[in-house]
Amino acid sequence: MRKDERLFLGVTAVIMVAVCCFLGMRYLYHGDDNISGQILPNESEIQEPQVPEQPEEKVYVNIFFIGQNANKEEVYKAVNREYDEDVDGSQIKFAIQSLIAGPRQSERAKGVYSEIPAGTRIISLTETQNRVTINLNSAFETGGGTDSVYKRLNQLIKTAKRNTNKPVYLQIEGRQAEVIGGEGIMITQPLNENSLDG
Repeated sequence: MRKDERLFLGVTAVIMVAVCCFLGMRYLYHGDDNISGQILPNESEIQEPQVPEQPEEKVYVNIFFIGQNANKEEVYKAVNREYDEDVDGSQIKFAIQSLIAGPRQSERAKGVYSEIPAGTRIISLTETQNRVTINLNSAFETGGGTDSVYKRLNQLIKTAKRNTNKPVYLQIEGRQAEVIGGEGIMITQPLNENSLDG
């Protein structure tokens, strides 16, 4: 081998060693952050992994409508409605609002209905530490006959007592109800399962 060829190979070998040394030093100082394309956070930026929040347990209220049992007998049927306190206020308020609104179409399709007249509306519903007062308009006590009035009162009483432990009072147009409907059904208050026993 000629002297100039040995010189060329020697210079080439020195250059290759220099390049390898450069790449090795670059890897040593920069690690593999360029390989992954991610910048490692500073120690102060590292955060503890967050524990996922537990989903809130759903709360339901019971609304009493009327339907039939397996023997085709009329019974009061409790329908579950999901309650959202952020939207609907107290449970008793949401329950009475749902009762007055009546059964949904899907519930009607299953034979559930209500005796509460369509024109009934809530004038006010107030809740204190000691009592709940439901003030309805006069449409609640009109039409349908004695049997219908008994059923709508029982729907209201059962719904109210299922959704609060406080005494519940019924007003019609701002006056405490003592006699309901044209037939003069006597009602004792606070509302309970014996309020219509006379």
